[in-house]
Amino acid sequence: MKFHALAAAGGLALSLGAADAQPAHTDANGMPTNRSTPAEQAATAQLNSQVSAGNAAADATYQAQQRQYQNQLQQNRAMQQQYQDKNARYNALRARYAAERAAYHRAVWPDRYRTWVLVREDNLIGNRVSLISGTRVGTVRDVATKPDGTASGLLVELDGGKMVWIDANDVRRNRADGVVMTNLDRADILRMADQRL
Repeated sequence: MKFHALAAAGGLALSLGAADAQPAHTDANGMPTNRSTPAEQAATAQLNSQVSAGNAAADATYQAQQRQYQNQLQQNRAMQQQYQDKNARYNALRARYAAERAAYHRAVWPDRYRTWVLVREDNLIGNRVSLISGTRVGTVRDVATKPDGTASGLLVELDGGKMVWIDANDVRRNRADGVVMTNLDRADILRMADQRL
């Protein structure tokens, strides 16, 4: 009987020890389970919800930044295209101007006019403009200047009322009498005045 009592007591001790060593989540048979408690399930759901909300916010921010970037990229490309179009138009006009300018008839400057040049200090507005022959053709109304302040062209009001730009290379100025001379032909000056872009 002692043996039975001892065996029973030992079995009880083993079963109590095993009960203490079992995980907190066990099924009806005392086996560990993967099922969380309702409190753990609620905490896990809350964490998952927070992570999902954070990811959704990060995705929304990223998508907004991507849209902004794509819009800016399209605007930049459009501006580059506009610049290239303007540059092409400018170069075409410049080539046309150079071709037309090369076709104008220019007289050879007499020796006495070769040293007459336009200088920055010249007050050209209001000066009369004459051909090399001395025939008056108009009056200087405005001066286009280079960055260094020297004249690059003169806006001349012709005696008939038309306006024409004459390149500074085609004029000389006699400071003694304030006359601006041009070596261009009168017919070319009139043609220049009739040209429009």
